[in-house]
Amino acid sequence: MIKVGIVDDHAIVRSGLRQFFSDHVDLRVVGEAASGREAIDLVRNTEMDVLLMDLSMPGQTGIDVLAMIRAKAPDLGILILSGYPEEHYAMNLIRQGASGYLNKECDPMEIVNAIRTVAMGRRYITPTVAELLAQQINRKGDEAPHEQLSEREFQVFLKLAKGETAGDIAKTLSLSVKTVSTYRTRLMEKLNLNSNSDLTYYALKNKLID
Repeated sequence: MIKVGIVDDHAIVRSGLRQFFSDHVDLRVVGEAASGREAIDLVRNTEMDVLLMDLSMPGQTGIDVLAMIRAKAPDLGILILSGYPEEHYAMNLIRQGASGYLNKECDPMEIVNAIRTVAMGRRYITPTVAELLAQQINRKGDEAPHEQLSEREFQVFLKLAKGETAGDIAKTLSLSVKTVSTYRTRLMEKLNLNSNSDLTYYALKNKLID
């Protein structure tokens, strides 16, 4: 029996997934969460094999939570199920410890197959992500500027692009405002941008935020 946790801020999505999984005798949903904070508590308090997690949630996003969960449960399979296409986030998240990345438009059976794969301790790589990996190898260093950001820089970048203040970001990520400012300076240099409005434009243009 594969024990699954579901993290999504929409109750109807959680309910639909739970109902679908109930048709498969080897899957059992052992808990749900609607936010990043609840996801961390779920992992801390519930034994599970695979965590199926959305990216877009109130407060701490899936990107924020991934590193925290990975630190608490290094062997847990973490499967990202997102509305964002693979090319926008998959590579960054797999580098940060995600076991796989699926778009919400995928066939429901693919989610089941991915859960089974991840539960065996393997990564689940879709054909789209495999192509992205191949492109990354072939590009030999000419990747998009945001792909050169570290995990923490990428987190801060997305929050700044959404209009969050340094104080808000510091509180969410448990950092000092000075540290957030240091990350901002670094990522501005890497992206060759000058202002927060430039960051927002860059993120919108690359479809990293809505």
